[in-house]
Amino acid sequence: MALCQTAVVHDKFANLEKARCVVAQAAAKGAKLAVLPEMFNCPYDTDRFRAYAEPIPAGMSSRFLSALAAEYRIFLVGGSVPEKSGSRFFNSSPVFNPKGKLIALHRKMHLFDVSLKTVKIKESRVLSAGNQVTVFKTPIGPIGLCLCYDLRFPELFRLMLKKKVVGVVIPAAFSIETGMAHWHTLLRTRAIDNQIFIMAASPARAKAPDYPAFGHSLAADPFGRILVEAGEKESLVFFDLDLAVLKTVRSHLPLLRHRRTDLYDVCAK
Repeated sequence: MALCQTAVVHDKFANLEKARCVVAQAAAKGAKLAVLPEMFNCPYDTDRFRAYAEPIPAGMSSRFLSALAAEYRIFLVGGSVPEKSGSRFFNSSPVFNPKGKLIALHRKMHLFDVSLKTVKIKESRVLSAGNQVTVFKTPIGPIGLCLCYDLRFPELFRLMLKKKVVGVVIPAAFSIETGMAHWHTLLRTRAIDNQIFIMAASPARAKAPDYPAFGHSLAADPFGRILVEAGEKESLVFFDLDLAVLKTVRSHLPLLRHRRTDLYDVCAK
């Protein structure tokens, strides 16, 4: 598996070319799945989302990602892009299989409306929220998919777990402030609570960013151990998703079997 931590610039074509380079490198080193960051083709700025938005799968970025997945015969999680669907806009993550077929599309379910010390943003001013739990099939098992702020809602991960996921992919652009406070804690906690692999891809920290991304793309195993972690700069990091580890953790610490579903449960509405 490969996590692609690219720095996002204002030029969409330059962002796509960066994606081509890192996916080519990932495939050359044997990765079977590559993950791009949230809003990999667009500055993380609500004032820019409409201008950068495209339909999926007919838009330029989707067609580019499809061709890239097919060329390198790799599962490709296309980070996320601003999607235009009718009169509405979404923060959407498309997934393509090694034949270039669109096999999943996750629309960010929880919109980032916050007022923090260093970041004030209201995604709902421009974006609509998605309403589907997203899981896609791979040869190693089902993989869940969510975006950034979705990470903070544990119920969503329980719903994905009900679909037998072995891991969850999370393209995410945490800010420096929220990243320093919560990035490692949340990612490791979701891995531990659900006994799954967690794979999070962040944009790199740019020198003069519109939005101060945290970086530190990482993967954690079902015991919460960090398998690999990038720094702040542009990076490409690799890890193995070993199902034997998942089975061992669930066998030695069988917390999923110990849940009292006679007393509580999470269900989709």
